[in-house]
Amino acid sequence: MHLLSVESVSKQFDDRALFTALSFGMERGERIGVIGVNGSGKSTLLRIIAGAETPDTGRVSINGSVRVAYLGQNPQMDGDKTVLEHLFAGEGERMQLVRNYEAAVLAVQQHPDDQAALLRLGELSERMELTGAWETERHAKTILSQLGIVDTDALLRNLSGGQRRRVALAAALIDPADLLILDEPTNHLDADTVAWLETELTRTPTALLLVTHDRYFLDRVVKRILALEGGKLWDSQGGYSEYVRRRAERVEAQATVDQRRSSILRKELAWMLQGAQARSTKQKARIQRFETMRDEPTAKSAAALSMTVPSAQRLGKRVIELKHVAKSFGGRQLFDDLTLTLERGERLGIVGPNASGKTTLLNMLAGRLTPDAGEVVVGETVRLAYYDQESTALNLDQRVIEYLEDEAPLVQTADGSIVTAAQMLERFLFDAKAQYARVGTLSGGERRRLYLLRTLLFAPNVLLLDEPTNDLDVETLAILEDYLDDWAGTLIVASHDRYFLDRTVDHLLTFDHGVVVTFPGSYTTYAEARQGRKQPLADERRPGLARSAPSKAAPMSSKPRTSSFKAKRELDILEARIAELEATQARLNARLAEGSGDYQELEQMSNELVETNTVLEDAMERWVELSELMLT
Repeated sequence: MHLLSVESVSKQFDDRALFTALSFGMERGERIGVIGVNGSGKSTLLRIIAGAETPDTGRVSINGSVRVAYLGQNPQMDGDKTVLEHLFAGEGERMQLVRNYEAAVLAVQQHPDDQAALLRLGELSERMELTGAWETERHAKTILSQLGIVDTDALLRNLSGGQRRRVALAAALIDPADLLILDEPTNHLDADTVAWLETELTRTPTALLLVTHDRYFLDRVVKRILALEGGKLWDSQGGYSEYVRRRAERVEAQATVDQRRSSILRKELAWMLQGAQARSTKQKARIQRFETMRDEPTAKSAAALSMTVPSAQRLGKRVIELKHVAKSFGGRQLFDDLTLTLERGERLGIVGPNASGKTTLLNMLAGRLTPDAGEVVVGETVRLAYYDQESTALNLDQRVIEYLEDEAPLVQTADGSIVTAAQMLERFLFDAKAQYARVGTLSGGERRRLYLLRTLLFAPNVLLLDEPTNDLDVETLAILEDYLDDWAGTLIVASHDRYFLDRTVDHLLTFDHGVVVTFPGSYTTYAEARQGRKQPLADERRPGLARSAPSKAAPMSSKPRTSSFKAKRELDILEARIAELEATQARLNARLAEGSGDYQELEQMSNELVETNTVLEDAMERWVELSELMLT
């Protein structure tokens, strides 16, 4: 069944054309991802298709029987409604029944002796049974649990932006439409929730049209990519990996055509410069061919971001050390007695549920927060830059060029050349007109790209990134990842983006309800280890002690282990980890030899010893593998 047609749609803002004459169709159950650089019009295109914005020219035709649900980056919601009222606002019989049932449950919880409320709850339970609405209610409860929505009686106006987005996403999933349009659905979700959302969306028969920066998400959920490049639309069947392959082939083919054309033009130009007499018909035809070829417009390549920024300054041996630090907010302990040493060249990823303390730790490392206990020691040669989630250093009233010149009017890049702030902005895809626009008029993605440029112009040797992939397009992220590959400083990243973590860090600091442990490997390896064993060893569940989680040590990363530096870093981590495991092994053996304690305690220690021995054996195997690698 044909869902919709986009016919010759164009849109521009002021004098800037976002896209021109876009056309494509969409079938029932199809899953499409829209990608493009920040400011190319991805969100605008989604709003036009959803009917939230009108195109300058062209039209969108949607089959009359198709129900469309749209979830934007800042969903509009009635602040006077409760979470429950918004979640079950659908008009279908089951949705109304579930809404009434959930309201009755709340009424009984608040007034358990109210006989009328009890009677109404009983009547609704019978109707739920007769209509099969229990399955709808069960599915709704699963969605709410996965998205961390607990207080369904709260007013929407009292929720944070991230909480409101999760409520809006839950509503869209609970009562799925024929077509679900999602703009950056993974923003403000932790990695575990993103993985759950992937599975949820692949199970639903609903058609999907979405914009996301999450490349694993694109690969696993969508089956077609629409890429906005230079105001035009490129249509590619398959996921993100297939799109990258096809785009590389297209760019290579176009380069071959352009090279051949340039070669012919050079030859023709040489002939023209010889002063040949253009009197014969043949000569006149040749001149005409030359002029036609010369004036023929060539295929315009999309502008590419260039991350040629200043190189990091030399970093001494001491970087940052946390000594027995603790932090609480609102009576809730985030971490306690946390000890952590960050070394030169370290690549550390920080993962965990939302509100578990990841951003708090980064703010503490950046000196924006002081610990409740303990101390943070920063090395004398540290030059730290912090790319935070809120882009706090952005001045929305400044012009783009002024904002950058405040940091560096002239910049010496890594290759030694001196460039102006305007030239740096051009390399970050801000043309002359955009440079004199107010920062507040930029799109969310363009603001993040500008903030990234200023952060990197500081030439830090310690870089803190807090959810860096939020609002950045996939092309900018790929270029940032390549830049970080060769960057010599210490990198600490808190992110829900599994792809970005796999590309940029080689070990993790994991937060889980006050328990903080290190893991010597990539995020993918960590996720696989958690699937195999949900709980760490008992002696490692002490809040705040940053040490490696006992899990399989090999293979450590989804990236090839070709870097000798990374191998050396992993080897150092493993050696410390093996020493800890051996100490645990010796302690358990000694306790068991004493034979003190009751039967249950002895059995628990015995099981713990078996697990410790297994993990130690795996770690030793990986240590041997890395040692051999260092010798080659």
